[in-house]
Amino acid sequence: MILLPIILAIAIVAMYLARWRAGVRRRSAQSWDSLLSQLRTDWSARELSDHFLSKEGLNATPQETWQRIQGPYGLWAMYQNARVMLEMADYAARNSDSVDRELLATLRSDAMQIRISVLMTLARYACSQVNEGICINAFRAASMYTGMAARMTQLLQVNAAGMLPEFVAAM
Repeated sequence: MILLPIILAIAIVAMYLARWRAGVRRRSAQSWDSLLSQLRTDWSARELSDHFLSKEGLNATPQETWQRIQGPYGLWAMYQNARVMLEMADYAARNSDSVDRELLATLRSDAMQIRISVLMTLARYACSQVNEGICINAFRAASMYTGMAARMTQLLQVNAAGMLPEFVAAM
């Protein structure tokens, strides 16, 4: 009787580790084209900044940003694209010897901050109507997103210039 919970716990841990390992293999086997195809091309953050993909910073108020990103739709697109850009950075690191490790660490941090910020904003939006706090949180997420996109462009310019035009077209 006591053995059953232990066996169950070991089975759950084993399934988790097998699933995690399969995910690592899947990510390692991805090609550049498969990563590009995962970017949300039905939504773009180009309207947020005059210098999108080249500089950080937004040229809109939080309320205008909420409208420009199309509210929760744009937040979800940022959430998904942040993961894809993180995988692109990892791809560049695996396929280039001269990747700036500090830039890579910044991209990883950006992706996690964007994803957490978006989830928190979406949770607040689900519980209430659009208000100033939600718009400000969306503005912060969008600002981080444009910064990450600019840093990703910088990484590709230095380490994978041939991949840059496809990335810019997809964004």
